[in-house]
Amino acid sequence: MVDHRSVDVRGIRLAYQVWGSPDAPPLVLVHALGENATDWEQVVPALARSRRVYALDLRGHGRSDWPGDYSLELMQADVLQFLDALGLGHVDLIGHSMGGIVAYLLAQDHPQRVRRLVLEDVPVPRPRESSAPTRPDGDLTFDWEMVLAVRRQIDQPDPRWLERLSQVTAETLVVAGGPLSHVPQDGIAELARRIPGGHMVTIPVGHLIHNAAPRAFTEVVAAFLLAEENAHPARQP
Repeated sequence: MVDHRSVDVRGIRLAYQVWGSPDAPPLVLVHALGENATDWEQVVPALARSRRVYALDLRGHGRSDWPGDYSLELMQADVLQFLDALGLGHVDLIGHSMGGIVAYLLAQDHPQRVRRLVLEDVPVPRPRESSAPTRPDGDLTFDWEMVLAVRRQIDQPDPRWLERLSQVTAETLVVAGGPLSHVPQDGIAELARRIPGGHMVTIPVGHLIHNAAPRAFTEVVAAFLLAEENAHPARQP
């Protein structure tokens, strides 16, 4: 059963949802641009069988605060403070698209905090042609100013992000969406190559893998987490 909660980190209220046994190893889910914790609902039941699952609303999204100050680095810092506030020393971490960038930034800067990393259809941090996004009509469940700020960073990423992928020490599974995805798949393959211990699998259903093929996604992820857990038994923080 889902449990809705919130925590204050550095003056920002972060909303999150929790599933699974409190005694199970922690797994943190980081959503894509414009999404929120509810985006994971199709895959959480399977993941929560063996994990204590935490799904965040990043700043500017969902029920979390919309402070008007946005960057991927701030989101990364929020996730780190979230882990500290909840006393989660080491976690498994799944990030989708933009959330995957936040996830690998955290794994670069604080490798001791991430035990296993799953990156779902995440672009390699290389410059790309910029295009002006169009604001959807009606009320939004995210701050449009956040979209503009983050898109600028994704279009022109900090060169250090690419260089520092080699500093990710977590065993990493990169899940690619195949030719139906708008994310260049050669870049996703490069991301997997640049991360030591990186492995790539393709589930050819497009960018929204965990929604389009929830069973395939959870089977691949669960097998990865279980294999690594057997090889390196988890110690609770």
